[in-house]
Amino acid sequence: MTPTDGGAPGRHSNSAITMLHATEPVPATAEERVVAAKISRAVSSGPLHITKDASVVEMDHQGNTVVLRQGTNDWVCFPGNENEIGNVPMCADPMGLQWMMDVMAGKPAPTNTAPGLIYMLCGATQHSNTDPTDKTSPAIPIGPHWMILWPFDSARDGLPSTVRDAGAWVMFDGTPYAYLHVCGTPWDGNEYVPGRVPIWTMRYGDPSEPAAR
Repeated sequence: MTPTDGGAPGRHSNSAITMLHATEPVPATAEERVVAAKISRAVSSGPLHITKDASVVEMDHQGNTVVLRQGTNDWVCFPGNENEIGNVPMCADPMGLQWMMDVMAGKPAPTNTAPGLIYMLCGATQHSNTDPTDKTSPAIPIGPHWMILWPFDSARDGLPSTVRDAGAWVMFDGTPYAYLHVCGTPWDGNEYVPGRVPIWTMRYGDPSEPAAR
């Protein structure tokens, strides 16, 4: 799906993804500075190697779009609006964008034919973690994360379905819009370098936790 002309502030969890390209022109007018700020906010929500070539699009709740920057890959990034719950900076691939448009259109089920990806590495807010149609409940703060948009099921897949600050869980569990919510960024943790020795850590948890049984 290609855009046509027509949330809450998050924290940057990886300094590399917040950098603007060295080739970006310096904005001269007030309007250009506003657009540049929106582009910066949008590209900060995903991995730099994706966002540097992504289209940046502004979209309202009716799905009307304005292209702020035309990209050269299949990804689309949105700056969001920090004054609106759920309108957060994000970057989506084509299947993720289809899923998002289906939610906004109120379709009974998403129509993406393959798993989609959406990055929200600046964090987010939303009204509910159980009902994708909820537009009135108080804001739920969500940390930096990324999403695999495919029909996961917590019971079938052995995953939690409650809001967490680490690990992964199923959002909108039991609905057609259920998907896997992965906390943090794909670069969390330490990269393996050949020759290093493993140092395993241990923590104690409640007996009800699967790892403790």
